[in-house]
Amino acid sequence: MNELKVDLKTAIAALKKSNWSQRAIARELGIDRGTVRKYFQVEAKPATEATAGSELSKPAISTPGSSPEGKPKPVIPTAGSGPMFTLPGRPSFCERWSTEIEAAVNAGLSAQRIYQDLVTEHQFAGSYQSVKRFVRKLAAAMPLPFRRMECAAGQEVQVDFGQGAWVMAEGKRKRPHLFRMVLSHSRKGYSEVVWQQTTENFVRCLENAFRHFGGVTHTTVIDNLRAAVTKADWFDPQLNPKITLFAEHYGTVILPTKPYTPRHKGKIEAGIKYTQNNALKGRTFQSLGEQNQFLLEWEKNTADTRIHGTTRQQVGHVFTTAEKPKLLPLPSMVFPAFSEAPRMVHLDGHVEVAKTYYSVPPEYVGRKVWARWETRLVRIFNQRMEQIAVHARQQPGNFSTDPVHIHSRKRAAIENGSDWLLDRARLIGKHSGTWAEVMMKNRGPQGIRVLQGFLQLAAKHAPINVEAATQLALTHGGWHLHDIKSLLQRPCAQDQFEFVQEHPLIRDLSHYQALMPDCFASVTETIN
Repeated sequence: MNELKVDLKTAIAALKKSNWSQRAIARELGIDRGTVRKYFQVEAKPATEATAGSELSKPAISTPGSSPEGKPKPVIPTAGSGPMFTLPGRPSFCERWSTEIEAAVNAGLSAQRIYQDLVTEHQFAGSYQSVKRFVRKLAAAMPLPFRRMECAAGQEVQVDFGQGAWVMAEGKRKRPHLFRMVLSHSRKGYSEVVWQQTTENFVRCLENAFRHFGGVTHTTVIDNLRAAVTKADWFDPQLNPKITLFAEHYGTVILPTKPYTPRHKGKIEAGIKYTQNNALKGRTFQSLGEQNQFLLEWEKNTADTRIHGTTRQQVGHVFTTAEKPKLLPLPSMVFPAFSEAPRMVHLDGHVEVAKTYYSVPPEYVGRKVWARWETRLVRIFNQRMEQIAVHARQQPGNFSTDPVHIHSRKRAAIENGSDWLLDRARLIGKHSGTWAEVMMKNRGPQGIRVLQGFLQLAAKHAPINVEAATQLALTHGGWHLHDIKSLLQRPCAQDQFEFVQEHPLIRDLSHYQALMPDCFASVTETIN
């Protein structure tokens, strides 16, 4: 094995003690990872084996800036002193331009831009990877501090779920979900355990918490749980429609946090840990109700009476005197209980809800809609949450069909009623409408089918012929459909043309009398 130089040995030893991985050490020092691995293996052997025929066991010469034990000494940055860290072992090629790089990092420039400026302005001969490593280390040594966000009284509440204490259910231990809500100003909390994180359970927990506080905050910060957020997005999240309705009912605004950023809801994160460690840790309950009753008493006797570590004030006193008067009033009624879910419209124009089928307008066939059902009503909404249908709740297995939802081509003529059929007959002509009315009076209920057949027959013939046939049928008392068919099939049932008495091409007889007076005179004498 090739022997490493003293400075590389020292650098490897120092980075190893700083819990660097073999891959990171090899990448930082620019050496093969196998070399680093062999060094780690030699260091892990007993001293008797490592000293035999190897010089790696000799104590490394401490480099400047290192302690006698080989640990890198912390560097205290001063104004204009360059970067805020030093790398033990081989120095970076960028150390010479550390001041310029640090100024560029503070200005928000990227590593690519810094590399380009170094090459252009300072004739930098190193690689871009060297600059990128140096910038990465420099940025890690200069982190921006987090900004604490304190809220006014009644402005914000934070909500999240954790794990509750064990519950003995049916001879088995089960662990429920711990719901907790914390007011951001006073740190007043509410806790409740549920078996499942469903949308309905989440809504009821929110409602119980607001009712427990006696008011509502302007904003409610929640995590991106599936029961509330259908699509997580920091700028434009999509909420479950039921959560949106709940927020409108209580007059609050639901604000999901940024995904994978727990510090945005630090108050509730700390509140859940406090509840788990102080109230539930090491406890087992016989039922869900028993644990909820214990949490209610714990909130009152322990959590509310404590002096909070950040505010240095008693939680319950701050809530009663400062925050509760600032909460928005509760609505007069609780949020209605209902279930909802997306549904696909079947080819028959119905959606299935609780094993019952309800119709929707025909243009939604094959499309996805949103169904919402309660004890008495079923409402169907489109993707814009606009109501498109409402039905009375039916027993499982039944169909509820609104006649308006049946397409005109799929609607039977008899379903339109006799009045609609008579109106169609009147449109053909006067005699057809009269024949249809008299026929209905003579035939009774059977006349509806006769009228349907008459309309289909009339669609195959010219209206003038139909009018002539119905006129004859009226005079002869023909109230059967075959009477109309026979009249339409008669050879004489042809179009007749009336003679025109006046027309610009027809001259008056006085013109012909002037041309041929003798002829007209003889005709006059004969007539006389």
